[in-house]
Amino acid sequence: MSALGALLARQPATGRTRGLRAQLALAALCAGYGVGAAVGWGSPRAALFMGDFGLSVAALIAAVSCFLYARAGDARFRPAWLLFSLSSAMAAGGNAVWGWYEVVLGRAVPSPSPADLFFLCFAPPAIVGLLVLAKRPVTRAGWVCLVLDAWLIGGSLLTLSWSLALAHTAHVVNAAGESVARAALSLAYPLLDIVLVSMVLALHFRRVNVNRSAVNTAIAGLALTVLCDALFTAPLLRSAYTSGQLLDAGWFAGSLLLAYAPWGAHSDEDNAVEPGPEPWPVSRPITGSLAALTPYLAAAVCTLGILYNVVEGRRVDRVVVLTGCTVVLALVVRQAIMLLDNIALAHELVQKENYFRSLVQGSSDVIMIAEPSGVLRYVSPAAAGVYRRDAEDLVGAELASIIHPDDLGGVVHELRRFLAVPSRDARTTRIECRFRSGTGDWLHVESTVNRHEGGLLLNSRDVTERVRLQAQLQHNAEHDPLTDLPNRSLFTARVGRALDGRRAGDPGTAVLFIDLDGFKAVNDSIGHQAGDELLVQAARRLQESVRTSDTAARLGGDEFAALIVGDGTRDQAARECQVHDIAERLRLRLSQPYRIGTGDVRVAASIGVAFAEPSITPKDLMRNADLAMYRAKAGGKDRVELYAPQMQADVVRRSELAARTRTALRDGEFALLHQPVVHLATGTVAAVAAQPRWRSSQGILFTPAEFLGAPEDGERAAELSTWLLEEAVEQAAERAGAGHAVSVCVRVPASRLLDRTLPPGSVEALLTRYGLPSGALMIEVADSDPRISFDELEQRLVALRRLGVRIALDGFGSGYAAVNALRRLPVDVLKLDRCLVEGVVESARLHKITSGLLRIAGDLGMQSVADGVDVPEQVRVLRAMGCTHGQGMAFAGPLDEYRLRRTLIRGKCAVPGVGSAARPVLAGGSIPLQSRSHDETPVPPT
Repeated sequence: MSALGALLARQPATGRTRGLRAQLALAALCAGYGVGAAVGWGSPRAALFMGDFGLSVAALIAAVSCFLYARAGDARFRPAWLLFSLSSAMAAGGNAVWGWYEVVLGRAVPSPSPADLFFLCFAPPAIVGLLVLAKRPVTRAGWVCLVLDAWLIGGSLLTLSWSLALAHTAHVVNAAGESVARAALSLAYPLLDIVLVSMVLALHFRRVNVNRSAVNTAIAGLALTVLCDALFTAPLLRSAYTSGQLLDAGWFAGSLLLAYAPWGAHSDEDNAVEPGPEPWPVSRPITGSLAALTPYLAAAVCTLGILYNVVEGRRVDRVVVLTGCTVVLALVVRQAIMLLDNIALAHELVQKENYFRSLVQGSSDVIMIAEPSGVLRYVSPAAAGVYRRDAEDLVGAELASIIHPDDLGGVVHELRRFLAVPSRDARTTRIECRFRSGTGDWLHVESTVNRHEGGLLLNSRDVTERVRLQAQLQHNAEHDPLTDLPNRSLFTARVGRALDGRRAGDPGTAVLFIDLDGFKAVNDSIGHQAGDELLVQAARRLQESVRTSDTAARLGGDEFAALIVGDGTRDQAARECQVHDIAERLRLRLSQPYRIGTGDVRVAASIGVAFAEPSITPKDLMRNADLAMYRAKAGGKDRVELYAPQMQADVVRRSELAARTRTALRDGEFALLHQPVVHLATGTVAAVAAQPRWRSSQGILFTPAEFLGAPEDGERAAELSTWLLEEAVEQAAERAGAGHAVSVCVRVPASRLLDRTLPPGSVEALLTRYGLPSGALMIEVADSDPRISFDELEQRLVALRRLGVRIALDGFGSGYAAVNALRRLPVDVLKLDRCLVEGVVESARLHKITSGLLRIAGDLGMQSVADGVDVPEQVRVLRAMGCTHGQGMAFAGPLDEYRLRRTLIRGKCAVPGVGSAARPVLAGGSIPLQSRSHDETPVPPT
């Protein structure tokens, strides 16, 4: 037998004995009473006392027990137990009256007596209580059958009893000439007992399932009491009966059983609530047969009564004939009703069978029934469409034979768990496994499993497409849609597994972060579709360059990554050299030309490498590789950089500095200094250049190069530019109001000018707010950022010039595209970078370069300003070359507002080689605005 068959064949042990002590105590008490009655209790008076008051006490205990349980039990059956309590109370009262006559008064009990009244009231409450506990028929035919069953049993018992004893009793009473009351009393006891027995037998097969043990025990107690009553009514036994005899033990045991019924049986689990369906539905053929044979057994008893009279040679009594006829008539009517019911039930069964057969055969799900041995007993026709196998081929096969071997263990484990749980807690379970199809393929099947006659009922459906779709969705969620490489989520998970796996903390494990240099230019120049093709080719090269055990991933945009799993090498230096060589080969491979369309496209690759350390997390390892990659880009691009702890310290420092910068701007810790721009021919102050300084807590002033640090700190530079422009305009307006009108030069990064938060209108609004003429503001633009679009920058500068703002090209001579900027941008003033000024005296080559640039500026009609003029020799050489203005320590350093105003009052600075009587060249002491810019970009005059 297969493992699955062995599992199904094993039945859980559910039988459990409870309340054993109470049952043993009850048996011992009844046995003790029976022994005492058998030996006569030692004396006649003790026998009378125990036979009367002992039975009264036992019946009283039963009455109290049933009453208390009725108050605490189920409200639906409370009337039944109250009626049982009343019936027991009547028995207790009758026995008490009987004892009063025999024990207290010491004389025989008269007939009739009050005790007879109590005893006659015992049966009716018990009969009604049994009716309450019975299942109520739902149809009129059911009620008719119940009445007929009761009469069949009662009539048969009456026929038999009349033939055996009651006819003789009636004849004796009539011959003795006794009163009608005594005659009625003599017949009342056996007739009530017959009714009670009839109800017990008729309702035995109709009892409810709630508190089965309690109801059965109560019926047993009543049946024992009725049996003793029947024996007591026999003339031979009653004539010799005295209290305290063995017959009393039956009444005593019946009362105690009724007292024990609600409490002792209530301790069982299946008595407290309505039980659910059994784990395996079990048929009860004996019970069903007895219920079906009840009418025939009753007719047989009636026949026995008549035959007894015939055998004894007696004349058949009219009562027997009348009763027998009514029993036979009731039997015929009942059988007719049952026949009609059977015909209706058979028709309904056929309809339901056709209905469910249509459902099963027409269902797209496969319904299978497995025997306890695991063999398939039934398979629905849907198997042909789902499994592509005929249902007949599967019937008789073991269920385990069509389940994938890799899934069989999980299926057996789930079914074992399911079968171990009670059915009311787990009615169904669900399993998912692979079934073998008729073509030999494995289908993903989802099955709902139910219990069925010791085996299993499986409702299965093919979910192969759903599983395939889920797998595809999972793949899409973990892979980049363009390159099909693992995305950031999956890459992070694999890095985590590499760090937590068998070689956790292996220092040879490394992460490479890769960024394609110049990819943005490819997108901007030849389009995004070409850029996507380049990314696909780069991903293919990356995938081909790593081992199968490694992972290549695309993190987003033009950023890729690779996980190089460690090989257990102990020599860390050798491993670092090996991974560095891998990264270099990868850089060279990614830097080779890409064939896009009909041409070749070149990009470079900056790669950062970080090695695993003990207890490092995937997030930290990937962050280290990212930092190394950015260091490679900052160091010139197209290179490989290994992570060093100092990189993280630099990031922390820049982050702290950014926070301090924002705090300093908010708290007013920045100061604005101004350095004069001097006319080299006259020494007149033509303009002032605004320069920010950060005043530290020690009073030290830091320049922007010192507190901004790396050039990629764009956010802090933008915040500082906004503050610098507004502060410079405000102070220039205050100076103009004090009579010191002089132009102010503000250096603004080109990226800031292209920022959407600083449109040209905001500059005009700023000038209007502080009342500063637009011609008094000059913006110095640097041209060193290769990412700046000249088209957008040209449009923005043209808009500013139309407002009257003058434009200076700052740092000319150091940028990558100085000539292009000079050709395209609307520039009024050319500001030479200090790198050209510093060596202009010593270097003949630099002298010629600077002279040529100044000559170009003059030919274009631009003013020129030399930055960083610190010594007198530089002033003389620049003036001889034709440079018009200078700025540097040779004239004055950055000045605070007080010193600046003193300088403006004097109107000029000392210039080496210039006399005091020299005539100023710049009218008004400011750099004049030319009527037009260079030839390529004409600008209307303002």
